[in-house]
Amino acid sequence: MIITISGDLGSGKSTVARALAEKFKLKHYSAGDFMREMAKERGISLLELSKMAEKDSSIDKEIDERTKKLAVEEDNFVIDSRIAYHFIPKAIKIHMKVDAEEAAKRVSKRGQAGEEKASIEETKKRLMERAKSEAERYKKYYDIDVNDEAQYDLVFDTTHTKTQEGIDAILEWTEEYVKKINA
Repeated sequence: MIITISGDLGSGKSTVARALAEKFKLKHYSAGDFMREMAKERGISLLELSKMAEKDSSIDKEIDERTKKLAVEEDNFVIDSRIAYHFIPKAIKIHMKVDAEEAAKRVSKRGQAGEEKASIEETKKRLMERAKSEAERYKKYYDIDVNDEAQYDLVFDTTHTKTQEGIDAILEWTEEYVKKINA
């Protein structure tokens, strides 16, 4: 079983992906971790790497190749990635949404966004810039719209959901979905 978790920055993709991996005893991978590693190796911020990727397609291609390779080499894993669903059509595809203000609060609170600690407003601005940059690249490189909800098996809005409530709801849905497709 392969599960892709895509969605908005700050929606809880990694948290849910780790919970699903634990529940179903699957490995967990993260495209965000791939990007953070690349940014760190280059000594730049995640936003700077995203901006570079607008002009240098090799950055996205490297991450995408890692994802494609996983799908060929392994049959059982969870990956949180904005576009893994595109490269792994046989996967269960879950998309998570969150309001921009709530996303900024979450990301600012945990001090992640690939940036130094910033205010909620600055974090929101960076997240929106990064999401716009990524969406434009995905459209340009692959002609896909990550916000087209029709391409996912489940779309879940985490804006007003406590972390554990969201995890529980998605775990429950996934268990039922797996039963249905295996019936």
